[in-house]
Amino acid sequence: MRMRRLLAISLLVGLVVVQPPHARAQLKDLLKSIGEALKGRELSESTIIRGLKEALQIGTGNAVEMVSQVDGYFKNPRIRIPLPERVQNVEKILRAVGFGPKVDAFEQSMNRAAERAAPEAKSLFIEAITQITFSDAKKILQGQDDEATRYFEGKTRGRLHELFKPIVHTAMSEVGVTRSYQELEAKVRSIPFAESLSFDLDAYVTGKGLDGLFFMVAEEERKIRQDPAARVTDLLKEVFGRR
Repeated sequence: MRMRRLLAISLLVGLVVVQPPHARAQLKDLLKSIGEALKGRELSESTIIRGLKEALQIGTGNAVEMVSQVDGYFKNPRIRIPLPERVQNVEKILRAVGFGPKVDAFEQSMNRAAERAAPEAKSLFIEAITQITFSDAKKILQGQDDEATRYFEGKTRGRLHELFKPIVHTAMSEVGVTRSYQELEAKVRSIPFAESLSFDLDAYVTGKGLDGLFFMVAEEERKIRQDPAARVTDLLKEVFGRR
């Protein structure tokens, strides 16, 4: 009985992790096994919720820590905030007239602002995790491959955007984003027929920063499933070690 229960728990917590495309067939088998376990009432509500909370807490905590470091965004090509499209449209012209260093400084400073704002996500993540219910857990089990990440982002993204935007605005002033942008805008206005750079810079950096943060949350979820070294608590070691 104990072995069956541990197996059922391991299957459940494993589903919290976003599945890579080649594992989708395996996911169907896992869902079937978990459904059978739930029908047999071998998993209590508290066990299901505890497994989900622990996996999410570890994954989000690791993600926030990584992106909050210097170069957490800037030197990670998967989440690096690129030049806005309007800047990209005139990038060659700006570099041709000697503004290459200004363009580079602008891109780096946007990423620095996101790195500064990222730690503010931690408290909202924890709040969302504590609110997970049994019905939430069932929805995650019965949903798509990345249902856990979708659930989590749906619970926090709107509030995170409201929280991030003023922090990003302040950080952009401190690390030079605003100054660099103003210099680029002034230069573009002096170039005949060049399109204005005018757009909501705060919203752009905030949105891209959140995209990167949730991407890293999904990556951490995947590690917990696939990498024994990522199982940093006794529960995760016991559960995933018996899969």
